[in-house]
Amino acid sequence: MVLNQLGIGIAITGSGSATPEVTLDNRQLSQMVETSDEWITTRTGIRERHLSDTEGSLKAIATKAAERALAMAGIAPKDLDLIVLATSTPDDLFGSASQIQASLGASQAVAFDLTAACSGFVFGLVTASQFIRTGVYQNVLLIGADVLSRWVDWSDRSTCVLFGDGAGAVILQAQEQDNLLGFELRSDGNQNSCLQLEYKAQKQEIVKGVVVGQGTYRPIAMNGKEVYRFAVQKVPEVIEKALFRSNITAEEVDWLLLHQANQRILDAVAQRLSISGEKVLSNLAHYGNTSAASIPLALDEAVREGKIQPGEVIAAAGFGAGLTWGSAIFRWGK
Repeated sequence: MVLNQLGIGIAITGSGSATPEVTLDNRQLSQMVETSDEWITTRTGIRERHLSDTEGSLKAIATKAAERALAMAGIAPKDLDLIVLATSTPDDLFGSASQIQASLGASQAVAFDLTAACSGFVFGLVTASQFIRTGVYQNVLLIGADVLSRWVDWSDRSTCVLFGDGAGAVILQAQEQDNLLGFELRSDGNQNSCLQLEYKAQKQEIVKGVVVGQGTYRPIAMNGKEVYRFAVQKVPEVIEKALFRSNITAEEVDWLLLHQANQRILDAVAQRLSISGEKVLSNLAHYGNTSAASIPLALDEAVREGKIQPGEVIAAAGFGAGLTWGSAIFRWGK
């Protein structure tokens, strides 16, 4: 499969991230539900998570992450051609990308939301790259952001210990050399019930004989065992396929950057791929599962800490509700 027929390449030239100031640690959670710091840490690797308060918004943290990415890339908002927001928790059900566009002052950019849950950033990376490959756009802002605390049942121990809020962003720019080396995306709606944020309607008769359904969304529901089984089986497979398309071996990967869902999943995937634990990027201890934000948030931290250097190969993979999963192999920087 030819990934780039026009000879236009992609560079990821900047990153940024942001999280709410409020934190909730495992000790505090143990005051709400029957759990403990040891129970949560040994099963997930999570110690604390950041949560938006009543005044917080997806737009605010996404805008902050975007501004930091723009600053690193050295471009102005007015130079952006496209903004893609990967999220499952917009401030407005009609979408939040255009709100972020206005907040940034990116007057020339078209903006839209993309929903693929925890795979959203990888799906967004591949989607945004196609606009550059075809020569349509030069400068693209990709944001992964979620405020899952809005939809968590805080009395459900099986889910409330897992999730947090955050945002991460990257700048994609056109260049001659192509640093998106390969990708593979997958979906299986037959397993949708394993991880859901489901709409629940109630009957309402608006006039005699005409009944509509009105309601809201139920809290997040998850079959943890099935999601774990799905992730440790499917994620290594999709990374291997993306590596094959990239003509890259697992040994040549500098960093493994997985969706930050559970430390045991990260360790199991690395083991399946025979990738050293030293190459696995992990920050979920401090943030929990931030859905579409988790990959760019971990990426930005590693870049700013000096771990990731220009030219290094990153194997990224997202997986989650849908069920969706996918991998993208790319080099950092120009």
